[in-house]
This record gives sequence, C-alpha cells and structure tokens, in this order.
Amino acid sequence: MSAWYFAYFAFIGAFLPYFALYLDDAGLTPAEIGIVMAVGQVMRLAAPLAWGWLSDRDGRRVPVLRISALASALAFSVYFLPLQFAGFLLASILLHFFWSGALPLAEALTFAHLRDRPEAYGRIRLWGSVGFIVAVLSIGWLLDHAPISALLWASAAVLWALVIVTLRLSEVSSAVGRPATDSLASSGLDGRALALLAAGFFMAAAHGPLYVFFSIYLVDNGYSTTLAGGLWSLGVIAEILVFLAMPRLGRRFSLRGLLLFAFALAVIRFLMIGWGVGTLAILILAQLMHAATFGIHHAVSVAAFHHWFPPSRQGKVKALYGATSFGAGGIAGAVMAGQCWSDPGPAATFTLAALLAAAGAAVSLLGIPAGERLHRGPTPVT
Repeated sequence: MSAWYFAYFAFIGAFLPYFALYLDDAGLTPAEIGIVMAVGQVMRLAAPLAWGWLSDRDGRRVPVLRISALASALAFSVYFLPLQFAGFLLASILLHFFWSGALPLAEALTFAHLRDRPEAYGRIRLWGSVGFIVAVLSIGWLLDHAPISALLWASAAVLWALVIVTLRLSEVSSAVGRPATDSLASSGLDGRALALLAAGFFMAAAHGPLYVFFSIYLVDNGYSTTLAGGLWSLGVIAEILVFLAMPRLGRRFSLRGLLLFAFALAVIRFLMIGWGVGTLAILILAQLMHAATFGIHHAVSVAAFHHWFPPSRQGKVKALYGATSFGAGGIAGAVMAGQCWSDPGPAATFTLAALLAAAGAAVSLLGIPAGERLHRGPTPVT
C-alpha cells in the first residue's frame, strides 16, 4: 500500500502542478483552464460513489484498483493528440472517470489491512507525500531544461508504474463484513458526519486557486519552474511531518480543535499567497501551512469516518467524502478561480479562497461535538 500511495501521488505531483502551464502554453484562456482542471473534480462526484458501491457489493477492492490504473493510463494517451479546448475537456473526462474512484478504495483497503491499528495510517500515507515530492521536484527541474511537452511523457511513465504496483496489491477477505445493500441515505449520516462533509467541501474549494493557478502565478511573477516545484514540495514535506505526528496530536487535541486549527491557518495561508507573492519568505511560510490545511484536515477526516462507520459502509462513505470535498468542493474552487483570475485578479481570488476557509471553520465549530478525540474512538454509527 505504501508503494501504491507513492506511485499514485507521484502522478499527481508530476501532473497537477504543471498541467495548467501546459494548457496555458496550448493557448487556453484562464476560464478554459479552470474548466478543464475542474473536470477531475466533476468526475469525483459520481464515479467514486459507483466504484465504492461496486467494491462494497462483493468486498473486493483490488480488482477495481487494477482496472482504474490501467484504464487511466490508456485514457491519458489521448493528451498526446493535437487538441483544442474541447479535446482537452474530453481527454480529462476520460482520464478522471477512471482515476477518481481509486483513492477512496485504497483508503478503505489500507484501513482493512491495519484492522485495529488505524493510527499507523499516517506512516503508510506519508509515502504518497514522498512520491509527490520526488515527482514535483523532478518535473520542475525537467521543465526548466526541456519543452513543456516533456510533462506528458513523464506523467505517462508514472501512470504505467502505478499499473505495475497494483498487480502486487493483496486483498483482505474480511475487509467488508456483509454485502452492503443499504443506501447512503440509510447509512447513518448524522449531524457530525454531515458537518465533516460540509467542512471538507469548503476546504477543497478554498484550495481551488492554489491547485489550478499556483504554478502560473509563480512563473508570471518571475519564479522558475524549479523553484515552483520546490515550493510545492515544501508544503508536502511539512505534510509528511504532520502524518508522523498525527497519533500524538489525536491523543492531545480534540477533533474539532484540530479542524479549527487547520481552517484558521488556511485563512492566513491564502491571504499570504494572494498578497505576498513578491516575497519568497512569505511564500515559504505559506507553503509550510499545507501541513495543517491539507495534512491535518485530511488525516482527521478520514480517521473520523473510519471510526464512525462499520466496515460494510467504508467504501461508500469514503467515496462520499471524496465526492463532497475533492469533487464538489474542487469544482467550485476551480471554476471560481478560472472566472476570477483575470478579473478581479489573483490577489482577490485568493482572498475569496480565504473566505471559503472561514466558512469551513464556522461549519466545524457548529457541527462537530466538542471534546471528541479520535484515539479513544468516537461513537460509531450503527
């Protein structure tokens, strides 16, 4: 599973930070770039729910992960064709339809392997962060010395490496207790679960301008792609440290306290990026805050859903979390960024991202019970 996370997030590190640069070089407008980048989030709305339902039906996740990796690698080859906006849109739909269902299933499979040791999740998941760092630094350097088309070849190579890794995954026969025939409406989505889903939406939406335009923003302000890659990797290095520290943080602080801390830093981070892009020290500090705005938020959210729901519902619930946050939230953030980037401009766009993070803080404050700690195991949904 560590190798799977490494390869999966290595593709994200190779592709996501720089694909907007590729689209910009291909002549797409900021609004068109925002739409193409949002397609991946659109696919996260429905596809993960379908894949999660399928895996929960028979309790087998590994075959689905293998199909997802192979189909994604084949769909990615469409990008090598001469494309305009409509072509990029179609290629992204194909890629992300198969790609988007993989992560929630891998999360459920990981926790199934861990059984009664969920605190070890961070030590496995951190290899995804390592893969991201290796890829984002390598591609950043590569694009300073090679044409932008090299991005496609490097990203495709990582995808095929993921295909190979999936062949080594092992199933957990007891990962899913009984076939899950109940619907999500009957899966016990109580107030705290709904609040956590809403908070995930706002956090993902707040990250929209960062994920779509951060590299373009840096290059337009005179930074090299190598330095852009370094700033991306700096945030993920901080994220790794948080994953290692999560068992201790979970014992010391409540779920709501950790979420509020993550959202508070998100507000500060996006204001710093929007208004302090000309100062490298400000960008470095802002990127270090990724440890909280993604690392803490994601780790506690996944762990909470793992504690709250039984094994038979893990696939659907984690897929719902991905669809709500990275899906719906990602769409809102990417489209908002594309529409606002030219007018009123980058600084205002990141200010809107900070406001979205503030909304997530309010949802967490009102909807998550005070004092609940994950290491004791929140009361599960039955």
